Amino acid sequence: MVGIGPGGRDHRTYRAVEAISQSRVVAGYHLYLELVADLTAGKELIASGMTHEVQRCRQALQRAAQGEIVALLSSGDPGIYGMAGLAIELRHAEGFDVAIEIVPGVTAASAAAAALGAPLMLDFAAISLSDLLVPWDTIRQRLCAVAPVDLVVALYNPRSTKRVRQLEEAVAILRAARSGETPVGIVTDAGQDEQSLLITDLTHVLGHKITMRSIVIVGNRATQVIDGWMVTARGYLI
Repeated sequence: MVGIGPGGRDHRTYRAVEAISQSRVVAGYHLYLELVADLTAGKELIASGMTHEVQRCRQALQRAAQGEIVALLSSGDPGIYGMAGLAIELRHAEGFDVAIEIVPGVTAASAAAAALGAPLMLDFAAISLSDLLVPWDTIRQRLCAVAPVDLVVALYNPRSTKRVRQLEEAVAILRAARSGETPVGIVTDAGQDEQSLLITDLTHVLGHKITMRSIVIVGNRATQVIDGWMVTARGYLI
């Protein structure tokens, strides 16, 4: 299980590069394979699209059970919205006799936070707004629990062309508990050459372009904008 980070070569860990290089088979979402194409020449590739995670993971386990060293890719970290949990579940459920190593990677939230400044300096929550696997009622409950307790919130999978209302509702929940002037950072394609970012606030965040490739970080009472950086102060200077 290899976390390739947010996608750029500079954000790969040494162990991730080593693990892919040592593998005979590399499996992943087709975009992830494109991002590591410089490491996969001559290797067997197992590629599939979104929503085919179970099939892809099963194929990787099957090849590993046949004696191959397999790198199963996740963007970011495989244990954070990635494939690590699925691989362990499938290995147990279907009796694959293979060893698993989980290679951590730079997460989308940490890459986005670094681009913005230091918004995650205190306690924070990460919540995905995708309701493909988790019911929206459950996601709403989590947002309602987090909003009033002053945690910085990193929103994953915030908006797609068909899924718009989820972000609108999330912002409304957060806005009901926080000032409209609360800083909000939007980073799209974090850690990649195409990276773009801006800092706005809760009142105006919905007026900006936000996609599935964006991370939205909503600050708390201690978050401020300092010289163009979004910073959540820990209290050192108080």
